[in-house]
Amino acid sequence: MAMEKKTDVSQLEDDDDLDEEPGEVIESAPPLKVGEEREINSSGVKKKLLKRGLGWETPEFGDEVTVHYVGMLLDGTSFDSSRDRGQTFTFKLGHGQVVKGLDSGIITMKKGETALFTLPPNMAYGNAGHEGVPPNSIIQFEVELISWIRMVDVCKDGGIIKRILEEGEANRQPSDLDEVLVKYQVRLLDGTIVAKTAEEGMEFYLKDGHLIPALPKVIRTMKMGERANLTIQPQSRHGNDEYCSVPRNSVLVIDLELVSFKSVIDVTGDSKVIKKIIKEREGNAVANEGAAVTVKYIAKLEDGTIFEKKGFDGEAPLEFIVDEEQVTSSLDRAAATMKKGEQAVLTVSPDYGFGYIEVHRDLATVPPSSNLVYEVEMLDFVKEKAPWEMSSQERIEAAGKKKEEGNLLFKWEKYQRAGRKYDKAADYISEEGTFWDEEQKLAKALRVSCWLNGAACSLKLKDYKEAIKLCSKVLDIEFHNVKALYRRAQAFMENADLEYAELDIKKALEVDPENREVKLLQRNLKQRQSQNNKRDAKLYADMFSRLTKETTVAVKKLKVEKEEG
Repeated sequence: MAMEKKTDVSQLEDDDDLDEEPGEVIESAPPLKVGEEREINSSGVKKKLLKRGLGWETPEFGDEVTVHYVGMLLDGTSFDSSRDRGQTFTFKLGHGQVVKGLDSGIITMKKGETALFTLPPNMAYGNAGHEGVPPNSIIQFEVELISWIRMVDVCKDGGIIKRILEEGEANRQPSDLDEVLVKYQVRLLDGTIVAKTAEEGMEFYLKDGHLIPALPKVIRTMKMGERANLTIQPQSRHGNDEYCSVPRNSVLVIDLELVSFKSVIDVTGDSKVIKKIIKEREGNAVANEGAAVTVKYIAKLEDGTIFEKKGFDGEAPLEFIVDEEQVTSSLDRAAATMKKGEQAVLTVSPDYGFGYIEVHRDLATVPPSSNLVYEVEMLDFVKEKAPWEMSSQERIEAAGKKKEEGNLLFKWEKYQRAGRKYDKAADYISEEGTFWDEEQKLAKALRVSCWLNGAACSLKLKDYKEAIKLCSKVLDIEFHNVKALYRRAQAFMENADLEYAELDIKKALEVDPENREVKLLQRNLKQRQSQNNKRDAKLYADMFSRLTKETTVAVKKLKVEKEEG
């Protein structure tokens, strides 16, 4: 059964919009009433509504429509009729298979609608006329839109045409990493079947491809539950496919159904922690950094050996805080992407598992360099309170706590995590927050401290651009802050911006002339400048020496040429 393209009705503002005729402005063109006639788009074509249709959608150019029609002269004489033949007429809109006026009219119709179109000669048969139609005649068509099939030119070159036989259930389409389950039958134009799936279908990852290289490209345009008929031209089969016995110049016809697909996510961005969602959940809420999560899981080696279980066989599920390194990095980061009730399978490389050493776990030993598989279900999580959910006093207390956590991590040389703690602390007490006078002083002091500590982390991580940015934030509100000037000067030096470093050091010494660390940095700067000066002097000396030699040779050559002349 043919299905029309569905519309998200929530995007439409009111009932008037729903009845708007394509190409018309709603204020000047209210919906047609039965028996009412109106010109369409200033084309000269007039439409009279005889029977309302169903739903809100209308076909588009390129779609394959099925209609009943009666073509008449203005005196009522019929010159063509599908009803007289007792057979509906199917054609593609906008492909020149009918007169222009009919194309323009039918794209305004809804399923089941009947309308009378009056066409001027230039939108009908024009000067040439037609069998039963004199030249330059105004004609009429009574049309009933039975149904239509959405047509998609997948590659925009006519190489792969998809006819949507049944729309899918949801708006989401699979992506390259996803695992899809499809059913298909492949045949030639003469009906010869060259391949088909088993009754249960075929499951594969889109990125790995299957059948022919063009198939994944088509599946990426489909929705879950969608059924389609594909016509694939020889030039669009692309490279080697599984049917070398089929002549290369053969057109393939594929009946295809996307039964379902499982979303696959690259959790870490480097393909070393891959999450395949087995059971989806509604909504967008996922556990954030600092959330208290409760999960159950089975952890295995690649050969299926179970080395750990939590939440099974009467054992309590695992509870942990996200981003506190209480579990493996893979489980920690994957948990932060999961919704309540979601079930997923994680495939984990050693870098995010137990690394390259042997580890003894509850049920088995994990050998060095092992890839791991976790079957995980997110039972529950409680998010940390967001800043806007807190009172001003609570924000200050939360910021202080995050800062202390960052200090501990810094001592343990976990600079990246420490930097994130300082960032989070600064967010709690951002300048956009509302604080009373005394609280404002505390908040400002905390912000400055977090930015400075964050800059120290950035220096350790050699992220000099971020260090400069954080120190500049401090100096915007405390232009004389020696620590900020000192750390920014360090970052400038590492970036080889020696002039800027010199300016910051001078400012710092103006505020604190006896500061030992700044004086030491000044000496290092002078050494660096001296080295640069020597290097530049040698560079220029070599350049001038080379130029002098080249000039001497040129002069000698000129003298020889003159003597010979």
